[in-house]
Amino acid sequence: MVDLARRRLFTRKANSEDSLFLPWLSEPARFTDLCTQCGKCVTACETQIIVKGDGGFPQVDFSIDECTFCYQCAQSCPEHLFVAQDRSPWQARASINNQCLAEQNVECRACGESCEQMAITFELAVGRVAQPRLSLEQCNGCGACVSICPTASIKVSNVSA
Repeated sequence: MVDLARRRLFTRKANSEDSLFLPWLSEPARFTDLCTQCGKCVTACETQIIVKGDGGFPQVDFSIDECTFCYQCAQSCPEHLFVAQDRSPWQARASINNQCLAEQNVECRACGESCEQMAITFELAVGRVAQPRLSLEQCNGCGACVSICPTASIKVSNVSA
């Protein structure tokens, strides 16, 4: 068995615990035990954001594009890993770190313009450019804001229950 945590010893990549697997998983904690790594979800993804990650397991890469919640990953899977499409796809939400251009007093609203849910708005600030405000209640974790961010300041990850 490969210890995936040790594989990252000399890399700068984020921990695999931060990686999102796929939407609509019935048992996210057991995903690596149940997935056969067949790759059908990778080829079925309409935006090609599902990639093979550590150990060959599929995971979502929002640096490529956003999730349209098309459910094709679940429909193509030969295993019974997914819940019905009418359920919530996941408990993932965006977060914005302090590398954001607005935090550096540089005007940029790319994330807000790409957010169909309007979860990212901009609030005027005295003596500064408008600052981003993220509404976690409105965010659906689609990742549309991630690939558009010029400083890679936005991350989508699972929220703690």
